[in-house]
Amino acid sequence: MCGIAGIVLAQNEEVNAQLIRDMNQALFHRGPDEGGVYLGAGVGLGHRRLSIIDVASGQQPMLSEDQRACIVFNGEIYNHQLLRQELIELGHHFNTTCDTEVILQGWLAWGPKVVNRLRGMFAFAIWDQAQQQVFLARDRLGIKPLYYAMLPHGELLFGSELKALQVHPQLPNELNPQAISDYFSLGYIPEPKTIFDQVYKLRPGHTLTLNQGTTSLPNSECYWDVSFAPSAASAPESSEPAEPLAQPLAQQLAQRLRDAVDIHLEAEVPLGAFLSGGVDSSAVVAMMAQLQSEPVNTCAIGFDVADFNETEFAEMVAKRYQTNHRVATVASDDFALIDKLAYFYDEPFADSSAMPTYRVCELAKQQVTVALSGDGGDELFAGYRRYQWHLREERIRRLVPEVARKPVFSLLAKAYPKADWAPKFLRAKTTFQAIARDTVEGYFHNFSIFSEAQKSELFSEQLKAQLGDYRSISVFNEHYANFDGADSLSLVQYLDLKTYLPGDILTKVDRVSMAHALEVRVPILDHELVEWSAKLPAATKLAKGVSKAILKQALEPHLPQDVLYRRKMGFAVPLCRWFRGPLKDKLHHALSSGCIAQSQLFNLDYIKQLLEQHSSGLRDHSAALWALLMFEAFLAKQQAASVTQSDSAVASALA
Repeated sequence: MCGIAGIVLAQNEEVNAQLIRDMNQALFHRGPDEGGVYLGAGVGLGHRRLSIIDVASGQQPMLSEDQRACIVFNGEIYNHQLLRQELIELGHHFNTTCDTEVILQGWLAWGPKVVNRLRGMFAFAIWDQAQQQVFLARDRLGIKPLYYAMLPHGELLFGSELKALQVHPQLPNELNPQAISDYFSLGYIPEPKTIFDQVYKLRPGHTLTLNQGTTSLPNSECYWDVSFAPSAASAPESSEPAEPLAQPLAQQLAQRLRDAVDIHLEAEVPLGAFLSGGVDSSAVVAMMAQLQSEPVNTCAIGFDVADFNETEFAEMVAKRYQTNHRVATVASDDFALIDKLAYFYDEPFADSSAMPTYRVCELAKQQVTVALSGDGGDELFAGYRRYQWHLREERIRRLVPEVARKPVFSLLAKAYPKADWAPKFLRAKTTFQAIARDTVEGYFHNFSIFSEAQKSELFSEQLKAQLGDYRSISVFNEHYANFDGADSLSLVQYLDLKTYLPGDILTKVDRVSMAHALEVRVPILDHELVEWSAKLPAATKLAKGVSKAILKQALEPHLPQDVLYRRKMGFAVPLCRWFRGPLKDKLHHALSSGCIAQSQLFNLDYIKQLLEQHSSGLRDHSAALWALLMFEAFLAKQQAASVTQSDSAVASALA
């Protein structure tokens, strides 16, 4: 696991060597073991290395023997040994045993199609001197990040994190109004946008090729997408699975999961796993324990609030497989990380579970350099409770004609009181609002932090004028246009795989793990397992109210029933209590007199209303207030960076 950075000039001029070194240094935390820079005609590449495979060699940037091509690479290729043998048979010679050289030789053999042969997580850049072009690529699911921007005079910048690009003094820093709108809907900024106008994330499953001399950004090209098109074995959405579920499918799933975990175990450094006590992380640990002779190193984070603590279930799995298990307890007032999150994420990021994720990475790093995670199981096997709610709403949509549904349920939504304090099944206002919408908009509405109506109250007139008629639902509609499945469950799974998974879950883990120089691998997101699971009938994933039904059946021989069939808890923090207790004063001060108040982006009277309603207990606005607090932290970071840059400019002028 590493960090990469680069500059490609429009002309064969000399790259500012100190600038590429500074960009590289900004990523030191991602690769503290080694660092290197390549300088060529009109190009500079930087690399920070966290040594995992072929520790003795494999340094980057790596040049081909004929000096034609140079690569910087972040990630792991799990089929590199098979590809190496294929390339040797084609006449290629290798000087290392690392996966980096396999990609480089693969480029020389297959060109851009090399990405189709890679099995793993990756973001890389290859400078091809002979073709005078740079090739950028990102893995299929977006496990590894890659940012890029084109400066007005045709200079391409790229890097693993925004902070590497921000080192460049000419990087545009104007905020993107659409990204702001998306953030307050989703809690993150979806690909390809970033918080900055003219700065982008490379989409998962995409590549970008730029010929030197080109002064405008070409469109990225998609090389992979997951298909939910029904196969011959698929059943209609309404069908009920047999009791028990088709055993051959469950057995296949167990074997495929085992194979995916197996290929993720290669490392020359200590390796372990996160063990939350949930189904997905427990499944990964169970497979690891059966594949290696040494006890698995596992770690878990507990909370001193019972409603948020699931370590007892992690202990069940740890005892069953005799793992080297470590647990750390996070106090309910452990919010010291709030001011650091803006630095880790570079742009607004409102998933509060980033804090316990940071702590579990901190704990893991004390034992290991590589940790396997269970991320991806909820998206692949329908583990989120919102999927069940969505299907219930879909049944009503199908029963009531649209001509009657929209006016009737819109009227009911207006008449029904808002009841944040009540259990979800009593929050009919939110349900009525969702049913009045179409399928995609209803799903989008169900987990939006702020609805479009609420954003209209939150945003200033200036920001609303900049947004014009833009609506964040367009993010989902764009992906919906590419969906090839036939049922409602597959649709929302697809939408999550394209948005929530890379934008929130994988971003969250990448930044806080890299903050500790810890590599996190996600075997459930092995693309071959993803492709296979997408073809499973919807009724095998949600069966008679049981989420992840086929996964749980597949794991029955491997995990305790109490772990498999308990109520899902999630990895949350007690925000509501914090904002009415120990964080109340900090929150009110930050949102009333901080950078948000000075930004002219928001309606401060509406923010005051949110604060008062939450503090009084009238409403639970914890998610909305957290999103605002994280945006405030981002603005404060930007303001501090501007002051630092100004001071540096003055110092340079006086020197």
